[in-house]
Amino acid sequence: MIVKMNPWKGLKGIPRSVWLLAFATLINRSGTMVIPFLALYMTKGIGVTVSEAGLVLTFYGAGALVTAPFVGKIADKIGALRVMKISLICTGVMLFFYPFITSYYLILAYTFLWSVIGEAFRPANLSLISNETEPEQRKTAFALNRLAINLGMSIGPVIGGFLSQINFHLLFYIDGLTSVLAGIFLIFSNFETKQIALSDFDKETSKEELKPVRNVSILKDHRFLLFMITLILVNIVFFQHIGPMPIFLVDDLGFQQSTFGVLMAVNTILIIFIEVPLNNMMANWDDRTASAVAALLCGIGFGAMAFADSFFAIVLTIIIWTFGEMIFFPAATSYTSAISPPDRRGEYMGYFQMTFSLALMIGPWLGTVVLDSAGSVVLWIGTFVFSLISAISFLVMKKRENKQMI
Repeated sequence: MIVKMNPWKGLKGIPRSVWLLAFATLINRSGTMVIPFLALYMTKGIGVTVSEAGLVLTFYGAGALVTAPFVGKIADKIGALRVMKISLICTGVMLFFYPFITSYYLILAYTFLWSVIGEAFRPANLSLISNETEPEQRKTAFALNRLAINLGMSIGPVIGGFLSQINFHLLFYIDGLTSVLAGIFLIFSNFETKQIALSDFDKETSKEELKPVRNVSILKDHRFLLFMITLILVNIVFFQHIGPMPIFLVDDLGFQQSTFGVLMAVNTILIIFIEVPLNNMMANWDDRTASAVAALLCGIGFGAMAFADSFFAIVLTIIIWTFGEMIFFPAATSYTSAISPPDRRGEYMGYFQMTFSLALMIGPWLGTVVLDSAGSVVLWIGTFVFSLISAISFLVMKKRENKQMI
């Protein structure tokens, strides 16, 4: 009974290696300040137009999209930990030189290359966490990883805001330094990875007794392909808080720009204090059921914005979709880990990460287009429809897979 009343207790069983990864992530993310201010740097520091600044971010997203599936395979061959070390060190060095590039087209090319190298960290990180944990630990482990990310992101952009008023170049130097420090930490942290014997492949199953598909191309793994398509739909909804949501709050509801930052703090605070214990309590939930519930909460939260017209109403919608976010990302990552062969986890995690990159490229742009052409009511009702389709798809996947087990 005491265990159930202490939702943080599950962290005690998380392997030391996962804690080391989380700390390295915290170091790296605490210096994340270039991406949040990159568009502003391009317009104020380089002097390009807003649309040209947006194209720089598109190139970064394209780099992340390209690198995800390939770096996963590389991680499977040379080791995920080695990929992370190389990514962190090289990314830090590249950021040191970024401020010295003034040609717009060179910046586009350099940003693409920076993204390819920097975003290599993500699928390798997810793959290693999967390998280092037992199936019943993974939701909590992935939630711990997201806690480190959000703690860091609550520090980096705030400091970056002050540094940008002094000199934009400082953002690149601090961001680069923390990236190098995170890499050095992993190099000297006496990190011992868990060895997975391929002969144990057939013994490893998730708590739902899902069998990974071995020696089959991902493009022929229909279960994973359907899962990725479903992921893209709900991720497009999640990313509406980046593009159309601030415009909706300022232009449609008349809030101040600073109010958006306050509202986003609600999301971050909830994640920091609730996500880990929430996923620890849901450790025995079926990943597909949890994903369906999360998608539905996401749809209700964003969809309710069609009827929200006050500050507190918006806060309530954010709380709802944040709970969806906190459930969705660990559950979706855990499911990917469960259906991927141990010797190909990097490859699967790479494609998994690619769905987020693709949604990031499509979601904010699509949302702003709908908001501009059809209005906010159509936009937010549309997010509910997208999320509902995703929720139903997750449940259909579970039903089909359960039938195949009988």
